[in-house]
Parts: sequence; C-alpha cells; structure tokens
Amino acid sequence: MAEAADFQGMNPSPARRWVRRAASLIAGAPLLAGLVQLPAAPAAYAAEDATGWRTVDVALNSLTPGAPGKGDTVTVSGTVTNKGKEPISEARVGLRVGNRLSGRTQVDTAAARTGYSEGSEPNELTEYAVKFPRLPVGISTDFTLAVPVDKLGLGDPGVYQLSVSLAGKTSGRSSEQVLGIERTFLPWQPENTKKRTQLTYLWPLVSTTRLSAETGSDEQQTPVFENDDLAKELAPGGRLEQMVSLGDELPVTWVIDPDLLATVDAMVKGYTVKDRATGTNVPGRSRTVAKQWLAALEKAVQDQKVIALPFADPDLASLAHRGKNVPGSLNQLQRATEAAKGAVESTLHVKPSTDFAWPVEGAVDPAIVNTATSAGAHHVIARSDSFGENGGLLYTPTAARPIGGGRTAVVADARLSTAFQGDMANAEKSALAAQGFLAHTLALTQQDEEKQRSIVVAPQRMPSVTQAQSMASALRALDVQRWTQPLDLVGAAKAKPDPGAMTQVPDRSSYPDGLRKRELPTAAFENIKATQHTLDRFKVVLTKPERVVTPFGNAINREMSTSWRRNETAASRYRQDVQRYLNDLTNEVNLIEKSTATLSGRSATIPVTVQNKLVQDVDHLVLRLESTKPTRLKVGEGDGGPVTEQPIKIRGGHSQSVKIATTANANGKVPVVAQLFTEDGTPYGPEMRFMVNVNEITPTIMLVIAGGVLLLVLAGIKMYSQRKRAAARGEAPDGDAPDSEGSEQPSDPTPDTGPESGEPTAAGEKVDR
Repeated sequence: MAEAADFQGMNPSPARRWVRRAASLIAGAPLLAGLVQLPAAPAAYAAEDATGWRTVDVALNSLTPGAPGKGDTVTVSGTVTNKGKEPISEARVGLRVGNRLSGRTQVDTAAARTGYSEGSEPNELTEYAVKFPRLPVGISTDFTLAVPVDKLGLGDPGVYQLSVSLAGKTSGRSSEQVLGIERTFLPWQPENTKKRTQLTYLWPLVSTTRLSAETGSDEQQTPVFENDDLAKELAPGGRLEQMVSLGDELPVTWVIDPDLLATVDAMVKGYTVKDRATGTNVPGRSRTVAKQWLAALEKAVQDQKVIALPFADPDLASLAHRGKNVPGSLNQLQRATEAAKGAVESTLHVKPSTDFAWPVEGAVDPAIVNTATSAGAHHVIARSDSFGENGGLLYTPTAARPIGGGRTAVVADARLSTAFQGDMANAEKSALAAQGFLAHTLALTQQDEEKQRSIVVAPQRMPSVTQAQSMASALRALDVQRWTQPLDLVGAAKAKPDPGAMTQVPDRSSYPDGLRKRELPTAAFENIKATQHTLDRFKVVLTKPERVVTPFGNAINREMSTSWRRNETAASRYRQDVQRYLNDLTNEVNLIEKSTATLSGRSATIPVTVQNKLVQDVDHLVLRLESTKPTRLKVGEGDGGPVTEQPIKIRGGHSQSVKIATTANANGKVPVVAQLFTEDGTPYGPEMRFMVNVNEITPTIMLVIAGGVLLLVLAGIKMYSQRKRAAARGEAPDGDAPDSEGSEQPSDPTPDTGPESGEPTAAGEKVDR
C-alpha cells in the first residue's frame, strides 16, 4: 500500500507508517525466533517465476483501427502489471513493428511466439513511447500509444507483427532491459486488392430446448415451458438479444433453428412454466421481452439470406452413427426438415433456404453426409480441419467442393471459424482474436491476388455475448472492403470450385473421438421410436388430432437436438417426460374396471363402460367383447358367438355404457375379456377381464313355480263359487264393496331399463334382461 501511495504521488501518514512497521515486526518474529513456520500468504502473482522478460505482464486490450488505411493513427491501449519482486524504475512502454509476414503459416508461427530475443527484435518507436517513473510490485497501470500509420515504417501491403514492450530498470540490474512484451498483428492494405476475397460469415441463432410437450386444455393450448431461462437470453444485453442487435448491422448470413422462433412465438402468445417444487405450472412473465426480440429479428432479416436448419437442430452425427440402427430415425429428420420452412415463414415472413445441413463443428464422414442429405438438403457445411485444409494446394481454396450425387460440401475455414472461441470476456483475448482474424483474411487474399476465392466462416453454434461482440468488432474492421467483400451462403455454395481442392469425404475413422463420445446414445433413438409409435396409435382415435400431433411431433424433434450434447442427464429426463405425458393422455380413454356380473336367465345384456377424460371427442374405436367359454355363454345378437364388436364414439369429458347382448347355455362362472381396438385392429389400451356368473332357472324351480300357480288358480275358483252363492242370496261377500263407476284402470308398468348412465358399473351387478 505504501508503494502504491508513493506511485500515486502521495506521502503515507505517520499512523500508516506505524502500522506498516508493526506488521513487519509481527510477521518476522516467528522466522527470527525459528520456533514457528508460518505458511506464506498467497500471492497475486507468481513472483518467483517473474524474471527477465516475464517480469511485467503486458496486456493489449484494444487496437484501433484494426485495419488502418492511409492517414489513420493507430492507437493501442492496454495495461502493464509488475509481477516481479522489485519495483521498476524508468519504465517505458513502446511500440515495435516487425517484418512483413509471408503467408498464413508465418502468421500462425508468429502467433505462437511468446519470448523475447535480444538483438533479433525490431526497434522500438521511442518517440511515441509512454514513460512511467516507477512501477511498484503488483500494481497495474494503463497505457495508450498513438502513432500515425505513416510513422510505423510499413512497406508493401501485408500482415505485420506489432509488439508492445515494457523496458525499465530494477535494483538488481541498473541497465535497461525489456521486462515484458505482447504481440499482435497489423494488417496493412491501403488500396483495394485486384481480386477481393468473397467472405461468408454465418450468424447462428440457436439455443437449448425450453419447450415441453405439455399444453393447456384451453382452446389456445397454452404451452408449458421447462423453465423461463430463455427470457434472460432475449432480454436487453442477453445473448440472443446481442446476436440480433449486432447482426442487424453486419453483412452476415442468418442461420436459424426454427424451434427457437416457435418457442419465442409461443412466449408472445402466452405461456406457463413448470414449477418442479410444487408440481404446478405458473404463468410466464416475459411476453413483452419475447415480442420485442421477435420484432427486432424480423426487421434485421428483411432482404437478408436466412438459412433454416431442420426443426430443433437435430444432431446429424448422432443420427448417422447411432440412430441408423433404430428403424424410423431418418423419418424423424425428414419431419424436422419439413417443419422448418413453415416455422420461419410464419414468424419472420421471409422465405428461408432449407437446402443446408450443418453437422456439429463441421465434422463429417460418409455416414453423416448421407444422413444430412437424406432429408433433401444438397449442401453440407463442413470445416477444413475435418475435410482437409488445402488438398495439396499452395493457397486456401474456395469453400464449395462437389462431393458427388449433386451434393456440395461447403467447407468453412477452420482458422477463421475458431478464431473467437474461448473466453472473450477478457479484453486482451478479444483484441488479439480480432487482429488474428483480420491478419488471416488478408494473408489468405494475398496468397493469389489474381484469383478470387469464396471463403466461409462457420463459428460456434451458440456464441456467448462477448464472443458475439468480438466477432462483430472484427467484421466491422472489414467494412472498408479493401481485400474482402461480403457474400451470402447461397452464393458461396454456387461459387466455382477450385479444380485441385479436396473433394473426397473423409472416412469414418477420421471422425474426432471427442465429438463421437458426446453423441446421443442409441437408447435415445429407441425412446424416440417408442414415443412416435404411441403417438401414431393415439392420433387415429382423435377427432382433432392436430392438438396432439403438433406439440408432440415438435417435442420428438427436440429430443434429437444438438443442444443436448454434454447434458445427457437433462436429455434423458426430457425424453422420459415426453413419453410419460403422452402415455397419460392415451390412458384418458379407457375401460372402467368391473369384477363380476350376474346373469339370471338365458338371455340378458352386459353393460361395459368406456370413459373419455380428454377435452376432445374420440372416434374410430371398437369395443370387442370375447367369451372365453362360448359353449356356456355366447355374446352378440342372434345366436351369438365367442366375440362381438361395437363401434365407440364418446364426447370429451364423458363416458358411454355399451350394452352387449348375451345368451347363456349353462350355469357357472365364465371369464369375459373386453378390449378397445382402433378400426384397423390395433389394440388400444390394456384389456379388461371380468367374470360373468350365469345363473339360469332350473326345472325344479319351474315345478315349484307351477305348483304355486296351481294353488292360486284353485283359490280363485273357490272365491268365485262363494261369490256366486252369495249373489243368489242377495248378499255381498265379507270385505267386498261394489265397484265404483268410472274407476280408472291401472297404468302401464314402468320400463325395466333405465336411461344410459355414465357411471361405472358396480362390482357384482345384476345385468339387464
């Protein structure tokens, strides 16, 4: 602190000097006594290693303009930090301009250089140096160097290495020495090149899966989100908001996952979010943010090329290597491709191209290419570190490469595509990445200025905010178009290929092991197949199948998303949730369980109840009732048989009791099986088994009944005789009264069957005769 105060031109107070001396005595006492070994306090810098040219850390945080022209002033800003053990006196920060680099290989070699070699370094431009009388230990100090470009000593156009060094003295060495250095590049092309490189920069709008298969039962089918994290990316300053606002000002080709658009559009229309803690869904609160983002994107893409990936950006490599073992997996890719165009047109009102496939990191093999193009795409976006850098050429070839069958590999440049990976939140890393990108574009152009080439840049799928800002900074530096000019991806795919460029797709063994390990497992595609099978079986009984097919079809596409890489646990949970929810819906149409029905008499009807808890009607179902012992109990009208069927149609939220006629031939218990089927004979839901207890009237009982009837007849004859004798004597029988005139006849008996009921049939019920 005292050193810092001295550096800032302040004198420490007496109290502060006392505290400093006391602290020194306390810290040194155990060491002097030799009694206690205290651990060393953690240091901010590894001072024991900070010697020589490593003593000072030189950070270059900005260089403007990144691609200077005639009359410009190059301004370099950054910080210097003393990591050594001693203060530095007479410190000086200066700029050094190296020799012109020849070709991309020399640029790579220069970028890897970190040391300082006395006598072989370019001279410092001392007249523009910034001086510091003293650099205390551990202190960082900002600097800014401003040098007119005509004072840099630049010669022919090309890439020059630019160094910022700090020289000074320490108490251990009185002579001046370079104690720290940082290097970057300065592209120098004051005039337009004869043939400018056509540069295609992909600007991806891709995110992770947020939308579940669940929807509300309302007419709008309010969607249910897994979480509300997408709102953070859409809000001002968020990742996707920055991608749109930056891309709006840049000559880029938009590469969009239609699922992202569908998800944001769902937020605009109203949505709910799962609350896993309570097991309920809560209203989403980011409709305004979503609406603003979608409006900004629609404005940005007008009159621009838009590439639509298959819906939910399916993992093509996983499909090619794992999904191909599961029948029907490629059909899912076809569905995802077909859904893409409509999703983009309905939200952005532009016509996208769906003719491009983009495998992860542009890594390809024959299986991936075949899978990628199986759904109709004719162009595969590959990357040169997978496909082959130059194919033996002495220059970087045009991106388009014919690979047979009318297909084209659009091979993105690996150096340019990976230039902004890593932590770009660090200002120095961002500045160095931008200058390296610019240097490679100029070096590439100068490989053959008589030949115009088309180069594609395919960055990481989901750039962070700082990565996007760094990319935008580099692209803005190319606005002057002295050696590049923008070209969209469709134009790049149509560019004339270089005859000597590599056109053979790498074999399977060339596919990177690191990428292969992160592929979706085969079990994922088996789950997808099972879910699709359940959906296909379910939709045929629905009167409004689109209410189910659309959300579940989209969810199945999301199960194949590239975004699940590195997160298999979440991917597995998502697939299970989709299947579980679909099963729950299919089970809403079912047979109500019953245990035993008693049949008294030779013929009767057995009621079987089917219920529909869905909000929509169901149709095209058949109820089949089968007697396992047809010699005892036949089902159906007429003579009946072992099996009978009846069509089923039930309104949403209702149940229907179906009465099946039966004929009994013998007493006893007969197991009966009830099962729902679709009209094509596919079983729907589990079968229901119950027991019918046949209790037909026996001959003995008939004799008893006949005897009772005979007794009643005899009693009637006796009463008639008594009345006749009484009438002859003019008397009325005891207890009888004369009939009243006009007395009403008894009404007809009420029906023995009640109205159809939607309630379950009780166990042990009596059936209707």
